[in-house]
Amino acid sequence: MGHAFEGTEQVEVPASVEDVWAAIATGPGIDSWFMGRSEVENGQVTLSFGGLRLNSEVTACDPPKHFVHDSGKAEDGRFIAYEFMIEGRDHGSTVLRMVTSGFLPGDDWADEYEAMRLGGALFWRTLVEYLHHFAGRTARPLTVFGPAVTDWDEAWRRLADGLADRLPGAVEYHRNSHTLGLRTQNGMYRFLRGFHGPMIAAHHVFAGDESEQDWQRWLDTTLGETR
Repeated sequence: MGHAFEGTEQVEVPASVEDVWAAIATGPGIDSWFMGRSEVENGQVTLSFGGLRLNSEVTACDPPKHFVHDSGKAEDGRFIAYEFMIEGRDHGSTVLRMVTSGFLPGDDWADEYEAMRLGGALFWRTLVEYLHHFAGRTARPLTVFGPAVTDWDEAWRRLADGLADRLPGAVEYHRNSHTLGLRTQNGMYRFLRGFHGPMIAAHHVFAGDESEQDWQRWLDTTLGETR
């Protein structure tokens, strides 16, 4: 059976065309809002996340207006593609349009699609937040996999209680049933419900010396009893 999907997002941001292009078409730019670490070279976008290394072929590149990369179709038909269109506006603002399309194989595609849809909403909102507050800067991505969670309501409650002390004064910029995004002056802090797994922390830090080890200890302590 399987499921083909396509979604479009569009936003006007107070960032230059050049800064928007850097955010979606360079490794350091993508590092500052997506997930894990990315490289853009030799016609490929390579994502390293949680021990996985995923390659996507650049199929269109017209700086600074149009950028497309596509995972290519697997034997079962699975693929995902991202298309970005950039248009400058008066007074230094820029309109960014993103189209995400793909195919999920199998009869059990629904749960995977729901997780991908909710996670994708967080990534898009993080990109928008980056272009509003951190455009032109490069973040250090921090990725941590917390303990396995069986009671997600309890996990989100414990997370909220702990974050009140860990990130005092943080601004919430996105929330849905699977994700949470917070912003401080130093960075953007995201928490995701892992697909059949743990709570994932996927942060972007622009200032300070906090590390993945710091967040690993904090996440294990905060959520350890929800296993």
